[in-house]
Amino acid sequence: MKLFGTDGVRGLAGEFLDAITVLKLAKAAGIYFRKHSTTKRILVGKDTRRSGYMIENALVSGLTSVGYDVIQIGPMPTPAIAYLTESMRCDAGIMISASHNPFEDNGIKFFDNHGNKLSTNCEENIEKIFFDDEVLKEGTVTGKNIGSSKRIDDVIGRYIVAIKSSFPNDLSLQGMRIVLDCANGAAYKVAPTILDELGADVITLNDKPNGYNINDGCGALYPANVGKIVKEYRADIGIALDGDADRLVVVDEEGEVVDGDKLLGALCTFLKEENTLKGEACVATVMSNKALEDYLNSYDLELLRSSVGDKNVLEQMKERGVNFGGEQSGHIIFSDVAKTGDGLASALQVLALILRKKQKASVALNPFELYPQLLVNLKVSEKKPLEEIDGLEKILEPIRKKGIRDLIRYSGTENKIRLLLEGKDKKEVEESMAILKGFIEKVL
Repeated sequence: MKLFGTDGVRGLAGEFLDAITVLKLAKAAGIYFRKHSTTKRILVGKDTRRSGYMIENALVSGLTSVGYDVIQIGPMPTPAIAYLTESMRCDAGIMISASHNPFEDNGIKFFDNHGNKLSTNCEENIEKIFFDDEVLKEGTVTGKNIGSSKRIDDVIGRYIVAIKSSFPNDLSLQGMRIVLDCANGAAYKVAPTILDELGADVITLNDKPNGYNINDGCGALYPANVGKIVKEYRADIGIALDGDADRLVVVDEEGEVVDGDKLLGALCTFLKEENTLKGEACVATVMSNKALEDYLNSYDLELLRSSVGDKNVLEQMKERGVNFGGEQSGHIIFSDVAKTGDGLASALQVLALILRKKQKASVALNPFELYPQLLVNLKVSEKKPLEEIDGLEKILEPIRKKGIRDLIRYSGTENKIRLLLEGKDKKEVEESMAILKGFIEKVL
């Protein structure tokens, strides 16, 4: 697809995502959603980027031009849009955000009437309409059929109540000191409020967005900053969100960043102990360390792997009847609570785990040791299909016999090939990577 990537439409605001393109995309999406409309309402939220104003107004113009009434709710986390779209019975929801990207970029994420991210097939249909000027022209309405828009500022309370209700009623954060980094992003209001109302002593960082400072040296991309404050204030834990708050990175009381796979493992077994895990499994991506798989197996739990992307994780969760999964990067999905990765909902589950176990974060969130893993990125002249590379399987065969897991894939955005090897013996992994790297450099 020319427009949609792994998570909606994303690019440099004002260039790839200019007002005309956004208006046209809004019309295409509106025409598509209109086919199954029940309310003729679409919800629109955004993060704190300056370009959000331009994109929001272009979206409203495009949607109203094809007959939709638009509800604008301002800066809110991506998972809040998913929740509120269904709660407010809208035909669709739209989030304006480029997640963890710098402020110059922006993006548009679509949700269906149930708050689910759109399937690839739906995105393809919208894109088909986008490039069909005749369909766009025919879909434009006039007179009394033109839609309206209104801004609602009090829906934040609905989301706060929903997230707080996911925290066990018999637990309290009273006496717990938490360092919270909002990344100057969409959760700058809602995140401190939730933790404060649950009783925590909250030290809030980066909650003053100015349109340009989202993700700028802060948030989930820079958790070491949170670690310093955790140690300085002797906090119990640190929580770092990204720009649209669908991602969580945790820092323990020692100021150390908790590995994403360890976090998934600790949470999965915690859910099993609480008798709330469905499907006796966890869904992670092909990037997750095999040590996570072995750890879960020791609890008679299965690790199911999907392609990279939280949307792919969620799709496999649905297919297999599993209610927990995520990515090592911090997108964690508790499908009984949220429709997509939700940094705040995940943070509350982490806090509940620590309180239930009566352990420090460094102990409770460190359930196993990771296996040595090497990741190498190489520039290539062409992206030749892997199955057509003569000799590749012959090179990999002895590596696999040593018990080393391999993952070879091309970058979706650059002329690069990514090589990942992982095994229990670090020296064997390094030696095998040298052999594989030399082979790939020779043939590509």
